[in-house]
Amino acid sequence: MSQQNPYEKFLEGRDPLAVLTSTPGRIEQIVGSLGPEQANAERAPGKWSAREILCHLADCEMVFAFRLRQTLAEDHHVIQPFDQEKWAETYDAYSLKDALTTFRAARNWNLALLRFLPYEVHPKSVTHPERGAMTFYTIVETMAGHDLNHLGQFEAIARKFAPAR
Repeated sequence: MSQQNPYEKFLEGRDPLAVLTSTPGRIEQIVGSLGPEQANAERAPGKWSAREILCHLADCEMVFAFRLRQTLAEDHHVIQPFDQEKWAETYDAYSLKDALTTFRAARNWNLALLRFLPYEVHPKSVTHPERGAMTFYTIVETMAGHDLNHLGQFEAIARKFAPAR
């Protein structure tokens, strides 16, 4: 696992854009199988519920949107980290539906940008204060690996609540 992308292990050679494109539909399918109580149940003590994970993904998609655009717009951009646990303190304000709508809209916006850009921007440099020097495309790969990490959590929640056969 690279220091620049802590989610690299989840990609396993998959195309990041394909992952980013398929994630919203997969999440919608999984959370659509959960009832309201199931979507709000902690998957383990102290672990986020499906709704909270989706709130986190909506937040992250906005963060990634900013990071992508700042990297494109500025030379030698330094990414601003954030504390996901502090952001999560407000997740009771959001419904599962609102989180999914926000995530989908921001993801579609980001995908439109990523599909438009020429390959030549992929190696543009950017710095993360905690992870060091990286490229624009490392951000894209991080987004995809992050998706896969949380998809695994959604799948575990769905299995937990699946009817016994």
